[in-house]
Parts: sequence; C-alpha cells; structure tokens
Amino acid sequence: MSINNTTMTPWIEAMRLRTLPVSVAGVLAGTACAAHHNGFSAIPMLICLFFAIIAQIASNFANEYYDFKNGFDKKGREGFRRGVTEGDISPAAMKRATYSLLAIDALLGCTLIIWGGWWLVPVGIAIAIFAVAYSAGPYPLSHHGLGDIAVIIFFGFVPVLFTEYVQTGVFITDYVSICVATAVGLMAANVLIVNNYRDHDDDKGVGKHTTVVIFGRKTMAYVYLFNGIIASMCIAIATSKLHPLWASEGWIVYLSCHIVFFQKMLKMHGKELNALLKYTSLLLFFVSVYILFTLSVCR
Repeated sequence: MSINNTTMTPWIEAMRLRTLPVSVAGVLAGTACAAHHNGFSAIPMLICLFFAIIAQIASNFANEYYDFKNGFDKKGREGFRRGVTEGDISPAAMKRATYSLLAIDALLGCTLIIWGGWWLVPVGIAIAIFAVAYSAGPYPLSHHGLGDIAVIIFFGFVPVLFTEYVQTGVFITDYVSICVATAVGLMAANVLIVNNYRDHDDDKGVGKHTTVVIFGRKTMAYVYLFNGIIASMCIAIATSKLHPLWASEGWIVYLSCHIVFFQKMLKMHGKELNALLKYTSLLLFFVSVYILFTLSVCR
C-alpha cells in the first residue's frame, strides 16, 4: 500500500516543520542544565523530546482548525498554506488529528511520572490546555496579545526547568537554569513575532489582535531586537564560568546573527518573511546545541 504524496503534503505543511526546532530547543537546553548539575538521564530526555514535538504539532493543528472555524483564516494568506482553509483537509479530520495527538501525548507524558512523580500530572494538563487555548476557547491567547507571554512560559521555562527536573530529580532554580530558560523563552517568542509580523495585514483584517496588530510592526521589530539582546545577556551569564574561555563567548555569535536578522526583518514583507521565520527558529536550535555542549562538556 503506497502513500499518496498529494494527500500527505497538506498534513506535513500543517505540522509547520520550520518551527518545530523551537520545541526541540527547550528540551536540549533543559538537558544541558541537567548535565551541568550532574543529572543527565537519556530516557526521560528522549520522552520529553517526543512529548514536546507532539505537543507543538497538536497546537499547530488546533491553530489551523480553530482559526478556520472562527473565520480568522482566508485563502491565499501571506503565511504558510493552511490545509483546512484551502480545502485540502476537512475540518473534522483536523479536529480528530488534534485531539488524537493530545491523547497520545498525554499517555507519553504519564510515563514521566516514573522519574518526576504524580505532581507532573497538573503540569501536563496545563500544557494540553495551552496547546488548545492558544487558538480556542472563550479567550484565545493568540487573539488577545497574550501569545508572546504564553510562548515564553511554555517554550522556555516549562520545557527547560521540567526537562531538567525529570533528569535530576530536583527542581533547580539557580542562575544557570533561570538564565537558560529565559533565553530560550525570549528566542522562542521571537519566532512568533516574525510569524505575526508577516501576518499583520491578514490578522488586522479579521480582527485577530496579536501583539504586532496591537503595537504595530515597527514597535514589535524592536521588541524582536530587544528580546535577542536580553537572551544573549542571559546566555553570557549562564556560561560565564565555563572553561576554556572561548566556551563562554557563544553569545557574541548569536547576537551578531540576531542583529543581521533584525536588519533584514525591517526590509522584508509578506512571504519573504517565511525564510526569516525559519532562520530565527534554526538560530534558536543551534544556540540550544551550543548550550548543551558547553554546559555539559566545558566545565
């Protein structure tokens, strides 16, 4: 039995593969913190990794379904092709896929109870609620300027601190863990800012109040810059005591790339920003790999 590529392509597009490095980065950074505190454990790390990826895909599916249902999407939008809006995927199929993935993720997350205890259950419930509440419910976060804050929490602090916790068995909040979580959260928020910067006109036209619609493109472009500067400072602090000295200088490379991206952002419009979205996401991923290497090896 062969799989029809034409049938699979809309589903692959709906996963938004270009943004999935964001969920991977939080787990890698949390693992870096665990290794730094002598608590690396491969099995819970891998479970966290798959859990994070599935949760993000489920959230992306929910975003497609509920934005279509609520009339926030239209054909020919500037962003990535929306399978439900374009008629490639039925709304019912997307809804089933969303909640099926959440159910699978819930079962996967329950295995972490072995390492983290039963109190992880409410954390998992909160993550599942966020995955849907970002786009749905009586007060969708992404429609009321709260998406950026939610991303900082659920793609920064939650994955970093809890990935570290299930590996070490201790909830650590020293300057290294907090700085890493803050940096990852701010860089993840920048991915969302680029996404909403691109969609400004479409979102404004349908009454979707992202922070870019509320504060304007120029202001949020400088928020993007500011987030990157603060993130680089956090990386510098987290790696400040590492040896050899070169191991603590990665923040300079990140900040240099970030400033280049900011300058390009000011000149880009519409679908041109899809490339910047990908590069902002990949930059976060490579920074997380750098953090993993330096905190676990260069000590």
